Amino acid sequence: MRFLDILLGAAAATSVLAAPATANDASSTALNKQRRKSKFQFTGVNESGAEFGNKNLPGLQGKDFTWPVKSTIDTLTGKGFNIFRIPIMMERVIPTQMTGTINSTYFNGLTDLVTYITGKGAYAIVDPHNFGRYYDKVITDTAGFKAWWTTVAGHFKDNSKVVFDTNNEYHDMDNALVASLNQAAIDGIRAAGATSQYIFVEGNSWSGAWHWISSGTATGMVALTDPSDKLIYEMHQYLDSDGSGTATACVSATIGRERLTAATAWLKDNKKMGIIGETAGGANAQCISALTDMLSYMQDNSDVWSGWLWWGGGPWWGDYMYGMEPPSGTAYTGVLPSLTQYI
Repeated sequence: MRFLDILLGAAAATSVLAAPATANDASSTALNKQRRKSKFQFTGVNESGAEFGNKNLPGLQGKDFTWPVKSTIDTLTGKGFNIFRIPIMMERVIPTQMTGTINSTYFNGLTDLVTYITGKGAYAIVDPHNFGRYYDKVITDTAGFKAWWTTVAGHFKDNSKVVFDTNNEYHDMDNALVASLNQAAIDGIRAAGATSQYIFVEGNSWSGAWHWISSGTATGMVALTDPSDKLIYEMHQYLDSDGSGTATACVSATIGRERLTAATAWLKDNKKMGIIGETAGGANAQCISALTDMLSYMQDNSDVWSGWLWWGGGPWWGDYMYGMEPPSGTAYTGVLPSLTQYI
């Protein structure tokens, strides 16, 4: 989302590799497969918390940031969701400089959550939620960015259920630089020996699907190469008037479909796969109509759309207008029941 620090004022109300699946995990995975109704490969939720308090780095767990709750993963996989995006901060993973060493305390929290998610048979997206910045400065050091990713990806190289998201919502940057950073991340991840995992690449202009062509981000992104051929183009799309995801009102009942049309054509023309990594709308009739219409359109074009993720879940959202946190999140109770056929 566009706002970096929306939850600075929120109170802390609550606060390595995947282990082999147990028999119970296998049964749960089989049940989830039966429950899933859509044509999508991936349907999931962004699980926030570890990226909070990003103006206070490194910050303190329990005060500035928190980790998502495992019981939430249990509940949402029970609903059929099979992928969870974990926003983190680059500076908390590797402090001081991108070529440095890992902060084990913070990274252990990430590893523990990734292990839990993937142990249930779901995918875990490692998402540096940095908007193309490191300590608030636009990243121009592609070699350093590659090094950051080589270090991080090396810890998950044997876990095929991990997905690497190069960076959240690059914006107000040179399009060629964004493409170069994406390619550096790809190269660093594969150099670490992580060759079986999907890589989600994001574009400039907040990675918005509706600006994918008009912003020029697509020009450089189309040339990205991956020796493992497992790239998926991650775009974000909100349905409010300015597409920022900061309002409960949606423009119209068809706005989602309309905002995805050009990006869909681009994916088809260039034989690429895409995913909507963030989407949401208010818990009201018009937004629910817009969301279901958009997901229906994506499902009709599932040859290029691999799936979608809701923004957002996490234990510190409180009464957030798009909250997908069980048991009482606004979207969990007011929107999710209308989306079950697209999970």
